[in-house]
Amino acid sequence: MRDQTLDPDLASACLSRTVRSSRPFDVGITVSPLRRGGGDPCHHVGPDGSHWHASRMPTGVVTYRLTQDGRDGAAAHAWGPGAEEFLAGLDRMLCLEEDLDDFAPEHPILAEAHRMVPGLRMLKTGLVLESLIPAILEQKVHTKSSFAAWRTLVREFGTKAPGPAPTGLMVAPDAETWRLIPSWKYHRANVGPQRAQTIVRAARVADSIERTATVEPGEAARRLRSLPGIGVWTVAETAQRAFGDADALSVGDYHLAAVVGWSLLGHPIDDDAMIEYLRPLQPHRYRAVRLLGLSGQARKPKFGPRDPITDHRHR
Repeated sequence: MRDQTLDPDLASACLSRTVRSSRPFDVGITVSPLRRGGGDPCHHVGPDGSHWHASRMPTGVVTYRLTQDGRDGAAAHAWGPGAEEFLAGLDRMLCLEEDLDDFAPEHPILAEAHRMVPGLRMLKTGLVLESLIPAILEQKVHTKSSFAAWRTLVREFGTKAPGPAPTGLMVAPDAETWRLIPSWKYHRANVGPQRAQTIVRAARVADSIERTATVEPGEAARRLRSLPGIGVWTVAETAQRAFGDADALSVGDYHLAAVVGWSLLGHPIDDDAMIEYLRPLQPHRYRAVRLLGLSGQARKPKFGPRDPITDHRHR
């Protein structure tokens, strides 16, 4: 339906929908993983707490604006050819009625984190390439560097978001555009050859990649990992956003195992120990990690300087 509550300029050609959950729900913390750093061309957080995002739905591009509606709801406004499809799947995307009956953490810190942050949901956008490509850019580099590369490439090769979007909001390139970006453009964006080649390979089989959203997460992970250059960490980061996978633990993350160890055990652990320690929390290991961070319970002492940022442009 046409929106009747927004400013007339925003309401032009706008579709809207409000969805609710049977328990508390927080828009901001649920959709925040969609934002790839400050200045993400595809995501904007307004001063009123609204979250604007631009995506490529199968039916076309869409700009959407999400705001909190009471303690248990989200109000959505959408513009563009993909607006109707986006709104139709909104409750599914926000995992509003996900089953938490089997999530009862025994560790007192996790139990308290779950109590403190009742509004967290997983994300199930179903848009696999949209989540996969930024994850590839983030492989084994500082987030500052990967976010800068994302901004550079989207601003140059993306398209303007439809509707009355905030200034500078962009839709990321489609698969064919990612495939055809010249290698020297990736280089200029400080993306090394291995990551650039992985993006191009993924773009070549984009249709098959998007179909992984229709199978169960374990099979989806297996199919994605069959692509050279895509490993456990990249698949987990994708599954956290595209598949609604609450168990998608980012094994191989530079900091995660140490954070889990210091937060829950009082000392650092490695990936193998983290996997074993969190095993009783399956299928909610990613949820537990997010709750640690959102509740302020995450701990990790700082030791020495960070590794230098690699600049591939001078190699």
